[in-house]
Amino acid sequence: MNGTTAPTTGSGSCRFSHYFVVCGLDTDTGLEPDDGAGESLEQSPLRRSFKSKVLVHYPESTEKNPFNKNAVNMLCMPRGLSFRTQAERLDPQFHSFTLIFDDGSRSYGFVHTFYEEVTSPAITTAMHTLYQMHQVERQSNSSSSVASSSASSPSTSSMDSLVSSLDESDVESLAGVSPCSGGVGSYDASKDTLYVSKALCLLTPLPFLQASRQFLSQLHQAVASNTAPPLPLESYIHNILYEVPLPPPGRSLRFHGVQGPILCQRPGPGELPLGEFPLGEAFCLLGVDNMVQLVTCALLETQVLLYSQDYQRLMTVAEGITTLLFPFQWQHMYLPITSTPIHHLLDAPVPFLMGIQRREGAQRSSLHLPHEANLCFVDIDNHCVEAPEDLPAFPDQNELIQELTEILLRFGLPPQGGVVTKPTLTSPSPRLSSLVLEDLMEDRRNGNLGGEELAVLEKLQALAKQCEGANLADSAKTLELEEDDDELKAAKLNVQIREVFAGRFAAMFGRYDQFVINSSFDLDSWLSNREGSCNFDKGSFLSVQPASHLTFMSRFLETAMFSWFVDGKVISRWADREPMQQLFDSRLERERLYDTDEQDPRNGRYRKCTSLLESAQTIERRLKKADHTAIHPHLLNMKIGQGRHQPGYFPRLQADVLTQGNSTNKWSGRVTASRRSDPKRFAEHSGTDMDQTQIHKLLSQKQRCKHIFLRKNLAHTKLLDPCPQTITQTHREFVDGLLNECRLKTKRMLMERMGKESIELGQGEANITGLQENTLIHGLCDLLERTWGHGLQLKQGKSALWSHLLHYQAAQRKAEAPAESPGTEQKTFNDATLHLRGSLPQDMSFIQTMSEGMSEVGQARAWIHLALEKKMLSQHLKELLTNQELIRQLYKPHAFLLCEEEREQFLFHLLSLNTVDYLCFTRVFTSISIPYRVAIIPMKKLSIAMATVNPWVCVSGELGDSGVRQFPKNTQEIYFQCKNLGRLSTLQLGQENSGLLAKCLIDSVMVYNEITGHTYKFPCGRWLGKGVGDGSLERVLIGQLVTPGAEEDSGRWSATPPELASPSQTMMTVLGSLGSRTRVHAVEVQEDMREAANNLVKYFHKPEQERGNLTVLLCGEGGLVCALEKFLLHGLKSSRLFQRSVFVWDYIEKAVVSMETANQMGNSLCHYVNAINSSPRNIGKEGKFQLFVCLGIRDQLLALWLPLLADCPLTGRTYEDSALLRDRAAVHALSRILHTLYGFSITLEASLVKGIEL
Repeated sequence: MNGTTAPTTGSGSCRFSHYFVVCGLDTDTGLEPDDGAGESLEQSPLRRSFKSKVLVHYPESTEKNPFNKNAVNMLCMPRGLSFRTQAERLDPQFHSFTLIFDDGSRSYGFVHTFYEEVTSPAITTAMHTLYQMHQVERQSNSSSSVASSSASSPSTSSMDSLVSSLDESDVESLAGVSPCSGGVGSYDASKDTLYVSKALCLLTPLPFLQASRQFLSQLHQAVASNTAPPLPLESYIHNILYEVPLPPPGRSLRFHGVQGPILCQRPGPGELPLGEFPLGEAFCLLGVDNMVQLVTCALLETQVLLYSQDYQRLMTVAEGITTLLFPFQWQHMYLPITSTPIHHLLDAPVPFLMGIQRREGAQRSSLHLPHEANLCFVDIDNHCVEAPEDLPAFPDQNELIQELTEILLRFGLPPQGGVVTKPTLTSPSPRLSSLVLEDLMEDRRNGNLGGEELAVLEKLQALAKQCEGANLADSAKTLELEEDDDELKAAKLNVQIREVFAGRFAAMFGRYDQFVINSSFDLDSWLSNREGSCNFDKGSFLSVQPASHLTFMSRFLETAMFSWFVDGKVISRWADREPMQQLFDSRLERERLYDTDEQDPRNGRYRKCTSLLESAQTIERRLKKADHTAIHPHLLNMKIGQGRHQPGYFPRLQADVLTQGNSTNKWSGRVTASRRSDPKRFAEHSGTDMDQTQIHKLLSQKQRCKHIFLRKNLAHTKLLDPCPQTITQTHREFVDGLLNECRLKTKRMLMERMGKESIELGQGEANITGLQENTLIHGLCDLLERTWGHGLQLKQGKSALWSHLLHYQAAQRKAEAPAESPGTEQKTFNDATLHLRGSLPQDMSFIQTMSEGMSEVGQARAWIHLALEKKMLSQHLKELLTNQELIRQLYKPHAFLLCEEEREQFLFHLLSLNTVDYLCFTRVFTSISIPYRVAIIPMKKLSIAMATVNPWVCVSGELGDSGVRQFPKNTQEIYFQCKNLGRLSTLQLGQENSGLLAKCLIDSVMVYNEITGHTYKFPCGRWLGKGVGDGSLERVLIGQLVTPGAEEDSGRWSATPPELASPSQTMMTVLGSLGSRTRVHAVEVQEDMREAANNLVKYFHKPEQERGNLTVLLCGEGGLVCALEKFLLHGLKSSRLFQRSVFVWDYIEKAVVSMETANQMGNSLCHYVNAINSSPRNIGKEGKFQLFVCLGIRDQLLALWLPLLADCPLTGRTYEDSALLRDRAAVHALSRILHTLYGFSITLEASLVKGIEL
C-alpha cells in the first residue's frame, strides 16, 4: 500500500471518525409500528413511534470496529421515527451515545436529529389513513376511552408496568413541546405538511463531543440553507472519514466543516484522558452534594439509574461520572441510553449504570423497578438523587464539596444545582465563518494546497465576492478571540474538576503499591490461581487509613473496579501497564518526588489540588492555537449531476466515493502510515533483540491478558439486541453470574473468618477483621437482594427479598387460619421463645416487632443478619422457596429462583457459612430488646444446697449490663428482657448469705440469648459462701461463647439445668495440692507471663473498633491475672503458715502488714491493698487479687509493686530459695515486661471495679 492512499480498513483507530451514518424513514418498507415501544393505539398516529432504519453508513466496515447496524439504529433513534406537522416546533436536537465492543473498546456516537418533509405519497397517504381510523375509533368509543383513561393506573403485576407508566401520556416532541389543542397531534393530508425525523450520526474512537457536534450542525445547516455549499456534502463527509486524523497526543488539530473551521484537541501523555462531556452542566443540574453522592455510588458499584426527558442529559451525567472515576474504570453494564425494547435489562441482577427517558407526565412513584434495595435513582430533571440506605460518605466529603464549590463559583456557576444550562451553540458563529477564507489562504501560503485545492479556493473567493464577502479577511482581523468563550470555559472547568477528584484518589491510594501481593513467578501460574489468590493486603492497607474513611474504603476494596485495578498492577510485571494505571502511577511517583512531608496517613490533613492552574493553562494553549491543520475538503471524482443541492432535504449520497478512502493528499497518508503498529519498532523500544516468533508470542500474551481482565460487562452487541433468543441468553448469563458470585462471596467470607476466630480473644495479627466482615456481609445482603429481584414482577416496597417474605408470611397465615383455635392466640413468653429457634415465621415476626420505623430494605438486612448469626440462612431460604406456586406468581420464567439446579447450588454455597460463627446481628442492631435466660449449674451431690441460697446475677457485655437480677427462691433459672448487651463478657454472681446453709459449689453459669440462639458459659468451679473456699459471696466470672451442639448445651431446652459429674478443670486447680504448684517449671511460668503481656500489646496495636475483649486478656484463662498468680505461687512454702488453703492474697496481706510495721506506710501498695480490703463487696481472696492486678496495671503501678514484694522480709520466710520472686533477675525481667504496658490506656469494666474508689 503506498503512502498516498489512506486505507479503508485496519486504520480506523488512526482516523478522527470511524463511520458516518444516516438513520430515518425507509420509504421502500413504509410505516412499521414499533411494537417494542409499548405505546397505546389510543394515541394519535403522530404520537406513535415507528421503526427507523439505517439508511446509509460509510464505510461498510472497519477491521477493529465492525458496524453494528441494529445497535447504532437503536441508539441514534431510541424512540424510533417521530412525525410532526408544520403546527409543531421542528427544532433540531443533539444527543450522543457510546458503544462497547466485545474486546472492551469503545466507540462514541454523536447524533444530530432534524425534521425533513415527507415527499413520498405512500407515506402521507398511510399516515392520513391511520389518522382517520384513529378519529373514527375515538369518536365511537369516546365515553368509554375517557373513563378508562381516568381510571387507569400503573400496573404492578410485571415489568411491563414500567413501560406502561412511561407511556401513559402523549409522546413529547423532540423540541420539548407539550401537546396542545388545535393542530398539534392532528393531520390532514390536504392541509398539513408532514415531517419525519432523520438522524445524522458520526462514530468516533474518542469522545470529541464539541467537534462532532459542530461538524454535524454545519452539515445540517448546509442542507437547510437556500444557498448551496461550496462543495458537495460528499466532500466534507469523505474528508472527515478518511483525511482527518486523530490529533497527536498533547496537540490540537483544526479541520474544516461546511461553514467554518473546527478545532479539537487531545491530552498529552501526562494529562488526564480526553473527556469533553460538560461536567459543569452535570453539576448545575444536580448540585455538588448530589454529584459527590453519585460518584460515591458509582465507586461502590451500586445500581445507578438515570432518569430524564433529554437523552443528552443522560449521556452527560453518565459520562461525567465515569470520567471522575480515574484511575478506576466502570466494570459493569453501561447503557446511558436504554430504549424501550431493552427495558428488560432493568431486571439485570448486576451493578449497572443505565439511563431511561422520562415521558411527559410520568412520575417517580409510577416506576416499578425490580431492584431498589441497592439502587441509586437520579432524577436529573428534578435535580435529585435517591441514594441507597447506609451509603458511606466519601472520604473527606465536606472538604471535597467545599473545594468543588469554590471552582464552580470561579466559573460563575451555582453549586447548589437545579439550574438548567443552555446547550453549546451548534451553529458556527459569524466569526468562524469569516475565518474560512483566511484559513485557506494560510494553507495556500504553507503549500498545503495542490492544483485542485487551488481551483476550489478561487471558486470560493469568487463566491465570497458575489455574497459581498470580499472584505471578510479584513473584518476578521478586527475580531479578537475572547479569552474565555463557552467552549474554552467548559474545557477548563472540566479539567479542573477532574483534577480535584484525581488528586483525592492520589491521596487515598498514594501508597497502594506497597500492599500489592506478588505471589506468582510467572504469568501462567498467576492466571491459573487468580481466583483463589489474594493480590492485595486489605487488612494492612485499612490499618493505616483514617478512622473516618474506613467504612467507605473497606467497601470499595471489594469492588470489581478496584480488583481489576490491582490485577493490572500485578500483570504489569510481565506485560505493559494499562494506560490509565501507568498515568496514575507516574503521577504518584512525581508527587512522592516533590512531597517531603512524611506525615501519618491516618492523621493526614485534606490538601487541595495544586495542579488546577497548570492543567487549565495547558488546555487553553491548545484551544487558542491549533498545532496542526488537516487537509481541506476537496472535489471528489463524482459523476455529473450528483451532489445537487435541494434545500431542506438531505441528499442521497454517492456511495462509490464514500465507501473507499482514496486520497491524493500525501500528508494524510503519511500520518496514517506513521501510526501503524510496527513490531520491529516495539522490539527497538523494548531494547531487546527478538525474532518475529517472539514478538508475536509476546503480543498474543498481552492480548490474552487484556481479554482475561476485561470489564465483566456484557458487550452491547448482545445487550442491544431485542430478539427473544438473545434476551433469553442474556438472562441465562445473569443466572450463571449470580451463582458464580455466590460461590466466590461465600468462599471469601469463609477464608476471612476461618483462622481468625481467636481475634476476639486477642490472638492473631493486627487486622481489620470486624470491619471487613461487616463489608462482606453487606455484600451478601446486596447479592441476595439482586438475586431475589431478578425477574421479579410483583413487589411490595423497595426490597425484593422482604417482599417475597411478606408474601410467604401472608400465604402461611392464610393456610394456618382454619386450623387455629381461639385458645392458641395467647402464648406465654416461655412458649414463644422455645419455638423461636429455627422458625422462619417467628424470625420474621421478631424483625417486624423490633423494626418500628425501619424500611423494607432495613428489615430484609436485619433478617439476613439474624439468620446468618443463627446459622439458619440457608435453611430459611430453602423453606421460603418450597412454595413453588407463589414463586411462579411473583417471578417471570427467566428468573433465577425458577432455575432449580442453580437455586440448589446457591443454597448449598450459603450452607457452607454455617461452619463459622458470626455476631453480625448482635453487633449491628444494638438498640433492640433481647430476652435472656440464665441458668446456674451446681456441682453434683452439692446441688441440694442451691435450695437454701438466694443467688443474683448481673450480666455484662460490650454494650452494657443487665443490672442485678434476683433469682426466685428454690429456682436455678431466671428469664429477663433488657436492651441488647452485645457479646457477653462478664457475669457477677452473688448471694445474700441468708438461709440455713447459705453456701454452694458452683460449676458454671449459662446464659442464653433467646433470639440469636447463642450460648455463653461462665466457668466458676468455686464455692460461693462464707466459711468455705476463699469466703467469697460474690464472684466476677469471665464468659466464653459455646459452640452450638456442644455437650454443655445439651440440656438447654430441658426444664432443669444439667448436673455435671465431676468438677471442672478450674475447680481441680483450686483444690490441687501445694506440691503440684511447686513442681511447675520456672521457664513455663515466665513464658506464660510474656505471652499474656504480648497479647495485651497486640490488642492495643489494633484499630479500636477491631479489638477483642480486654477483660478476657486480663482475667480470663491465660490472662495477665492467671499468669501473675502462677509467678507468685512459684516456690511458695507449706500452707501451715496460714492455717488453711494457700491464696496469693494471703501473702500480699501479710506483706502489707509487715511493711506497715516497718513504717513503710507511704507506698502505694499498702494504700491499694487496704482500699481493696475495705471495699463493701464480698468478692473473696481470689477476687481481691484479681482486682489488685487490674488496678495495678490500669494505674501503671504493678511494675513498681513487684520489687517491693520481693524486698519484703516476709518473702524470705515464705518462699523457697528457688522461687521466682526471690530471683532478682526474674523480678527485674517481669517489671520490664509490665513496664511495656504503661504506654496504653487501660479501661476496666465497671463490673471489675465496682465499689472501689481509687
